[in-house]
Amino acid sequence: MNLDQVYSEARRELETAAGDLQKIQALHVHYLGRRGVLTQFLRSIAGLPSEQRPAAGQKANEIKQKLSADIAATIEAIERSGGLAVDDRIDVSLPGRTEAWGALHPISRISAEICSIFSKMGFDIVEGPEVEKDYYNFEALNIPKNHPARDMQDTFFVSADVVLRTHTSPLQIRTMERQAPPVRVIAPGKVFRCDSDQTHTPMFHQVEGLLVDENVSFGDLKGTLTTFVHQMFDAQTRLRFRPSFFPFTEPSAEVDILCVICRGRGCRVCKQTGWLEILGSGMVHPAVFENVGYDTGRYTGFAFGMGVERVAMLKYGIDDLRKFFENDLRFLSQF
Repeated sequence: MNLDQVYSEARRELETAAGDLQKIQALHVHYLGRRGVLTQFLRSIAGLPSEQRPAAGQKANEIKQKLSADIAATIEAIERSGGLAVDDRIDVSLPGRTEAWGALHPISRISAEICSIFSKMGFDIVEGPEVEKDYYNFEALNIPKNHPARDMQDTFFVSADVVLRTHTSPLQIRTMERQAPPVRVIAPGKVFRCDSDQTHTPMFHQVEGLLVDENVSFGDLKGTLTTFVHQMFDAQTRLRFRPSFFPFTEPSAEVDILCVICRGRGCRVCKQTGWLEILGSGMVHPAVFENVGYDTGRYTGFAFGMGVERVAMLKYGIDDLRKFFENDLRFLSQF
């Protein structure tokens, strides 16, 4: 093989490539690749007479190095001048690729909005353990052992005296134990119950509130929650207070708002009633005050609690609670 002729031919092809990187890369493979012309020649040297091998090997390596350097220099010159082939050319006038921006989960957004509304009304935010003592979760809230109200909670028990908290009400007890009245707090956080359907999940989020002071009345409770509903939704949102029962409040009431899915006509979400429960509330039971050492003759107070997912369903018109936890980006990106 005439190696000088091979080099000359490769040089002509390199010049003919005219700045086409694909052709130059193909030329590199043809001459210098694993099965290229020069590589094959170097492998065939072993078949030459022993006296010819050193010269042939030296010559082939020189040609290979020169051609490799020529190809590298040609590519560098093309890239430096911007003279790439049309398919590889970068259009600097096009907008750049932007980073994908994340967003708060709708539950986080609604929880923050609820906290913001009550913070503006003077409530402080408190937090506490999710794995809670039975005493704080039940007994101090006027729900002693074997009380039938425990059946309402569908509790996850860690042990006989430790539970996954079923509500954030234990924080009300913990706050009152370390703080004398007046008290004005809200307690957002995760809670856990053995329940799962289109309006319930085993883990969900609550925001509970407590206000204790002298001369606090049920009218104060109604005014506070009406203000909250109108701030969260709009001033035209209809709501009603419906008598109910909670062991830690007396009297007790559930607050309903007009179903935002069907606008009161009746649907599967509101169970054809036209109304949806949004929270529970009531005046703090004197037994709860006695458990924390408050003077029941001097102080009164009210408490309330709501599910954040339920508020989010109503706020955004969503008919299935489980969508919040399926992590479908097509759903979450709407928020």
